[in-house]
Amino acid sequence: MTNSIAIGLGLLILGGIAIDAFLSGGDGLLFLAGKGLDLLEWIAFWR
Repeated sequence: MTNSIAIGLGLLILGGIAIDAFLSGGDGLLFLAGKGLDLLEWIAFWR
């Protein structure tokens, strides 16, 4: 991955977080964080 692709992806992710925070107060990001933690717990169970 080149630096320009990494910077572009980083800006895209930060832009999505900013739009979510502006439009819904960060509810979508909080939901995804909770589901990510659930996924980590599920993976740890099968380890």
